[in-house]
Amino acid sequence: MAQDETVVTAISKISDRPLNMDAALVVIYGMDLGRKYDLKQDEIIIGRSSKAEICVDEDSVSRNHAQLTNTKRGVLIQDLGSTNGTFVNDLVVEQVQELCNGDLVKIGRTIFKFIAGGNIEAAYHDEIYKLTTMDGLTQIHNRRYFDEQIDRELSRSRRYERVLSLVMMDIDHFKQINDQYGHLAGDHVLKQLASVVSTRIRREDVFARYGGEEFGVILPEIDLKGARLFAEKVRHLVSKQLFTFDKTSIPVTVSLGVATLEAEHRAAADLVSAADEKLYEAKTAGRNRVCG
Repeated sequence: MAQDETVVTAISKISDRPLNMDAALVVIYGMDLGRKYDLKQDEIIIGRSSKAEICVDEDSVSRNHAQLTNTKRGVLIQDLGSTNGTFVNDLVVEQVQELCNGDLVKIGRTIFKFIAGGNIEAAYHDEIYKLTTMDGLTQIHNRRYFDEQIDRELSRSRRYERVLSLVMMDIDHFKQINDQYGHLAGDHVLKQLASVVSTRIRREDVFARYGGEEFGVILPEIDLKGARLFAEKVRHLVSKQLFTFDKTSIPVTVSLGVATLEAEHRAAADLVSAADEKLYEAKTAGRNRVCG
């Protein structure tokens, strides 16, 4: 090639490129917790099929469940006629819609968080940090955070000679709910219950999913009488709440155990055990009641 010839290099126009090629989905609830899926292809299938770009191996997920599409506008999502539907922020996807940064996408029992924007790695690491303290399904604190905070509150209670109470709460006959209405309905009940109870939580309280269908509420500077009153309000609130899933009403009640920090409680685990014992009393006495 002669030295004076001009070399032309094809450079695609920025306007021709998809805007969200650096977008990702992060699993915040379900199998492969914390896994990040970079959305680099033009079209991405989510489904139970092993050929799907994002494989979610659950019975409640269709083989080709949903599709993501990279466009100039952003990342679009559509349901592919799945049996159980595709949800964005708890709303069913009925037509093609654009995903916004922070949207929660539910496929079967798995929940993804959509991340888009400049520094996706920083956003991803922020999300991983949240996963260490928050429960992905209910969006309240998790067991790890609960354990850390009850240790801290116990030390503070001892140091400043202030009262500390704990309420442990369990959904009555939760296994029957899963068996009769399905695990998707059970997940919905857990999420709605957390949302309902959160309306009664003070800023200084700690409300957490302790495990399965059990929840805990740490109540700093609340005595036994006040904790009982709080627990009874929660019990009444839940029993009057209308829980529905897929246009079906699901009766939900809770049993609660209440305990206050005593001199014989050497560690936080002793206070938890005391509240759990009262919770067991409530369940054996007929459920839908408060003991403590």
